[in-house]
Amino acid sequence: MPNARPADLDKMNIAVLVSGGGNHQGAWRRAGSNIEAANTPGFYVDFVKAAEAAKIDAIFFADIPSLAPKALASGPVLNAFEPLVLTSYLAALTSHIGLVSSVSTSFSEPYTIARQFASLDRASGGRAGWNIVTSATGEKNYGSAPLPDQDVRYAQAAEFVEITKRLWDSWDEQTLRINRATGEFANNNDVRATDFHGKFFDVAGPLNIQRPPQGWPVLFQAGASPIGRAFAAETAEGIFTAQQTLEDSLDFAHDMRARVAAAGRDARRVKILLGITPIIGATEAEAKAVERELGEFIDIAASRRKLNSYMPGVDLTPLDLDKPIPRDILPDVSAVQGRQSRYKIFADLTLNDGWTLRELIKLTGRSDGHWTVTGSPEQIADQMADRFLADACDGFVVMPTFHPEGSGLFFSEVVPILQDRGLFRKDYEGTTLRSHLGLDIPARGTWSQTEVRAAQ
Repeated sequence: MPNARPADLDKMNIAVLVSGGGNHQGAWRRAGSNIEAANTPGFYVDFVKAAEAAKIDAIFFADIPSLAPKALASGPVLNAFEPLVLTSYLAALTSHIGLVSSVSTSFSEPYTIARQFASLDRASGGRAGWNIVTSATGEKNYGSAPLPDQDVRYAQAAEFVEITKRLWDSWDEQTLRINRATGEFANNNDVRATDFHGKFFDVAGPLNIQRPPQGWPVLFQAGASPIGRAFAAETAEGIFTAQQTLEDSLDFAHDMRARVAAAGRDARRVKILLGITPIIGATEAEAKAVERELGEFIDIAASRRKLNSYMPGVDLTPLDLDKPIPRDILPDVSAVQGRQSRYKIFADLTLNDGWTLRELIKLTGRSDGHWTVTGSPEQIADQMADRFLADACDGFVVMPTFHPEGSGLFFSEVVPILQDRGLFRKDYEGTTLRSHLGLDIPARGTWSQTEVRAAQ
């Protein structure tokens, strides 16, 4: 494949999303899986230390602020700990790797989140990242008021993020004087009020914590719906996306880079990270054997329920497993009030490729809709290199399919191949997440009133 990537951008970024059971619904059932340890901090300590030894940019924690007991019956929940608590613990046991936590703007307050991320960034020496989530579920745990529609959730998120930026910019290292001779502790005239009065929030500020070492924690976003893309173009510094094919990945990257540029930002300063769920074996034959074994562990009923959660308003229960979902019951993506981007993946596979319901259910159990690659370490590295060199992404969020062998093979075998090819670093060149991603520290006060523009 021709190399379409600019020569000065020759190193990919790699983050790793970890869930205790692996990113396959049935992975915990494998003999030798370390699922019994997944509810202990030691599991995450071992994992993050292995990732840091491989010079990975960041470890990524997703979060769902609710529990479906039926789902728990057939597999572990996503993570056993609240992300900010866990990343704070891991910060003390690591020195370089970035620590990215998913936190919802639907169930939090800007001042609280600004304090927590400023604290984590300072405690970690500048390694915090925030995956900004606009939750579509979970309201029953936060007062039961119905969640607003997607446009309103994103408008609320835009205010939320701008407030946190203003709060992080309240004061900085130079604000402190600590002059024992004169008795001046700080230049209080340097402290900037927030005084934000919006449609959703009123926050006086200022923050009671110094500006984080990175200025702001690195801001990530994963929405790929039209309004999610508009929000990311205005706000995100890293975009986590799910694309099945090279063509789709190229289309997404081209669209997002154009949107970022139209928003007056440098498109190459926004990192597009493609989700990949590798099924790795020492050889291709071993990888395919693992894939078959994992396929036998998929709980069809549980995966059907999860698929249905991505397709709100579509009742999958009475449908034939071995036929495509009827076209006439699939709503237009613009009418979906859940995760539009994930709905579109499954709808497109039905409408364009004729996938049966059973195939969609297995894809849900296997990778939650993300790109899955099966093969030897060399083959996994080849596939990653192809997408990267085609300029379809700036790097990857790797979601190990099973533990401990799968994640271990990625760190010990796939990463060295990428390093030997000159596609990934052999050592950290800095100590902050921004330095790993090649991102500048934002100048104090560079935020501006943000309005999420509805996609045309």
